[in-house]
Amino acid sequence: MKFLIETDRETDGRWIAEIPALPGAMQYGNSREEALGKAQALALRILAERIEHGGHPVQPIEIYFAAA
Repeated sequence: MKFLIETDRETDGRWIAEIPALPGAMQYGNSREEALGKAQALALRILAERIEHGGHPVQPIEIYFAAA
């Protein structure tokens, strides 16, 4: 699985990172790197929840993140 993370800087200086392929996977940070890290962690929690509740086949998966 490969996920694109879109980042942008808000007018108040905070960074926002969003993974469009995972609705709700959006996090803020004081730096771009912090926002990216938080978004990746949230994405992993979302995917784990899906796997745990049968929303994704249980098989070895590889996950890649790429910042836009």
